[in-house]
Amino acid sequence: MKELTRARRLVAGARVAVVAPSGPVPEERLQAGLDILRGWDLDPVVGPHVLDRHGRFDYLAGTDADRAADFRAAWCDPAVDAVLCARGGYGAQRMADLLDWDALRAAGPKVLLGFSDVTALHEAFAARLGFGTLHGPMAAGIDFVKNAHAQEHLRATLFEPESVRTITSAGRALVPGRATGVLLGGCLSLLAAELGTPHARPSASGGLLCLEDVGEQPYRLDRCLTQLLRAGWFDGVAGVLLGSWERCGPYDRVRDLVLDRLGGLGVPIAEEFGFGHGEGALTIPFGVRAELNATTGTLTLEKPALTF
Repeated sequence: MKELTRARRLVAGARVAVVAPSGPVPEERLQAGLDILRGWDLDPVVGPHVLDRHGRFDYLAGTDADRAADFRAAWCDPAVDAVLCARGGYGAQRMADLLDWDALRAAGPKVLLGFSDVTALHEAFAARLGFGTLHGPMAAGIDFVKNAHAQEHLRATLFEPESVRTITSAGRALVPGRATGVLLGGCLSLLAAELGTPHARPSASGGLLCLEDVGEQPYRLDRCLTQLLRAGWFDGVAGVLLGSWERCGPYDRVRDLVLDRLGGLGVPIAEEFGFGHGEGALTIPFGVRAELNATTGTLTLEKPALTF
């Protein structure tokens, strides 16, 4: 797996666009997130439809066409240095086919930040454009608004990425060992849902795969892992890092399930790397080559997440 093209780091005064590619956005949390961004000396601009709600499907932030239009306009604006997703939920897959990928390629690369449902966009940007992205807290997310640890790691990644090239696990090695590969992954259920679409890469071969999820019971996680295994998507993966598994049942069961399904791959697997839906979530740069030492619980980036 090849490294992806990295975006430039942000500097004081950079303009960042906030868009809502998925679910509806609470206005009070959006305003709190914008205040934090302004406190970092950034210039946030909000897409016209960020606070919309779909007329029939209230789990969507406006129509597919409007969400896609906001995203395209933000990405293709030469004055915008980063596109920050406001929140996850559901809906990024619905708008993916409406994006003008040739226009996005011509305008990029630039920072794309989000996680959860935004996993669909991480995959699409890798498969369609070859651009690296950031898996991290979103502008109107509870963790970003309320957790200083999540805020600080994201701020360092955006402005001083060389200062956060090592991430340490709070857990242990499920399968010890060392491996090198390109970081990818995200929300397990989204990776399974993207399988076979033109917006997803054909496999995780050569990658360090980051997995997490929220609100999925163990049998549903089992189904996603088994689907990806049966499709050969894990063939050739270099190593696996586990993030948070909020509201996914007792964690011991999740750990046992991962070992049951993925232990046979014969690659290092390490848990509790602090990314995902858990409190104080860290920012992981997808598309950057890194070394996983599951035995010592460290992930070391070969290059900073963003370039000069």
